[in-house]
Amino acid sequence: MTMSIPLKSSPSTRSASATSATSKAATSIPHAKALKAAVCIAVTLVIYILPVPDGLTAQGMHMLAIFLGTILGLILQPLPTSAVAIIGLTVAMLTGTMDPKTAAFSGLGSASIWLIVAAFFIAQGFVKTGLGRRIALVFISLLGKSSLGISYGLTAADLLLAPATPSNTARLGGILFPIITSISDVQESTPESDESRRRIGAFLCITANNVNAITSSMFITAMAAGPVVAQLASDSDAPISWGTWALAAIVPGLLCLIVIPALVYLIYPPSVRHVPSAQTDAKAELKSLGRLSVKEWIMLLTFAAMLVLWATGQVTGINATTVAFLGVAVLLVTDIITWKEMAANSSAWSTLIFFGILVGMATPLNELGVTEWAGAFIADSIEGWSWPVVLVLLTVCYFLLHYMFASELAQVVAIYTLFLSVAVAAGAPPMATALLLGCTSGLIGAMTHYASGPSALIYGAGYVKTAEFLRVGLVCGVVTVAIYLTVGLGWWKIIGLW
Repeated sequence: MTMSIPLKSSPSTRSASATSATSKAATSIPHAKALKAAVCIAVTLVIYILPVPDGLTAQGMHMLAIFLGTILGLILQPLPTSAVAIIGLTVAMLTGTMDPKTAAFSGLGSASIWLIVAAFFIAQGFVKTGLGRRIALVFISLLGKSSLGISYGLTAADLLLAPATPSNTARLGGILFPIITSISDVQESTPESDESRRRIGAFLCITANNVNAITSSMFITAMAAGPVVAQLASDSDAPISWGTWALAAIVPGLLCLIVIPALVYLIYPPSVRHVPSAQTDAKAELKSLGRLSVKEWIMLLTFAAMLVLWATGQVTGINATTVAFLGVAVLLVTDIITWKEMAANSSAWSTLIFFGILVGMATPLNELGVTEWAGAFIADSIEGWSWPVVLVLLTVCYFLLHYMFASELAQVVAIYTLFLSVAVAAGAPPMATALLLGCTSGLIGAMTHYASGPSALIYGAGYVKTAEFLRVGLVCGVVTVAIYLTVGLGWWKIIGLW
C-alpha cells in the first residue's frame, strides 16, 4: 500500500499565491467602491429629476435629493466620511441649491460642532497628563471584573451628571469620553486595528453613546433641545415642568439604562469580557503612581471648573461651547497641550468637516419647507385613525425621520410642534404626547453617526465602523422607544398624566 503525503508549498509558491490574492482583493475593492458610488449618484439623480410634488419648491426637491444622496454615501462609504460630505456640499453649490456665500458653510460655524472639537482637545489633556489613566484605573479597580461592569459604572456616572449638564455633547465628550479612551488604553484597545478596537474600546464607546441618548431623554436640562421642547409644548398648551418631565421619565428611563448596556453586550460584545486580574493590577498601578502631579492637578481643577460652569449655564448665561474653549485655553496656557498637538488631531478636524457640512445641509431642508411637507404628508395619511394608533405611528415616524437630521435640536425646531398638533387633533392626551415626543427627541441622538454631537464625537474617535454604528443604533433606538411606548405610557397613566 502506498501513502500519499501532501507536499508543502514552497516559499515562492506561497508568495505567488499571496500576491495573486492581494491582486484580486485590490481589484475587487475599487470595483465595490465604484458600485457604491454609482448607487449614490443614481439615487440622487432620480430624486433630483422627479416631478416636484405639491407643497414643495424645485429648490427644496433638489436639496432633498442631494441630502439623501449624501446620507446614502455616508452609509455605503464609497469614500471616507469627510470626503463624501465635501462632495455632497460641492454638488449643492454647483447646482445652485445652496449659496456658497450664505448657506453652504453655515454649519461650520455652529457652536455645538465646535464644542465637539473642543472635547477632543480636552480628551488629549486627560491622556497626556495621565489623569485619564488614573481615573480609568479607579474605575477598573472598583468594577473591573468585567467589561459589562465597567459599562454600568459609566452609565451611573452619566445619569448622575445628566440633570446638571445641559449639553449632552459636553457630558459625553468632555467628561466621560476621556475616561473611556483611558480605560481602553489601559486594556490596549485602540482604533488602530479591528482586533484592538474590539477588545473593549468599541463596546464602551457605542454603549456610552446609546446611554447618553437615554439620559438625554430623562431631564429637561440633559440636552440643548430639552428647554426648546418645553417651550414649544407650553406654546401648544401642554406645559411641562422640570419635575414633571423627571418624574415621567424616571421609570422608563431607568429600565432603558438597565437594558441597553446588556443588549449592546449581547449584540456587539467586546473580545475582552472577563478581566479577573484587572482589579488587582489596577490597584497596584494606582499605588505606584503615587500622588497627583502638578499637571494632573491643573487638569483636574480645570475639569472641575468646566463641570461647574456647564451645570450652572442657565444661571450664569455662559454657553457650553464657551466653557469648553475656556478649558482648552487654560490647557494651552499651562502647556498641558500644545497647538502642534491640537493641529495633529485628525479626528477632531475630520469631525468638524463632516458634521459641520451635514448640519449646514440639513438646515435648508427646514427653511425650504421640506420637513413641513413631510409632516403634512404623514398627517394626511393617518387622518381618521384612533388616537393610540396615531400616537404610536407618529412616535415611530418621528424617530425614523431623524435619519434626515444632524442634531436633535434641528429636528425639534423643525417638526416637534407639527407632530404634537397632529396627535392632539386625533384625540391623543396633550401632556402625554408632548412628553413622549420630547423624550423621543433625546432617544434619537444615537441612531446614526451624524445624529447628534455625541454620536459624531464617538464616530470620529474611530473605534466603531459605520455599519456597526447604524446597526447597534437602530436596535437600541427601537428598544428604547418601545419601552417608552409601553412601560412609559403605563407609568404615566398611573401618575395621572393621561
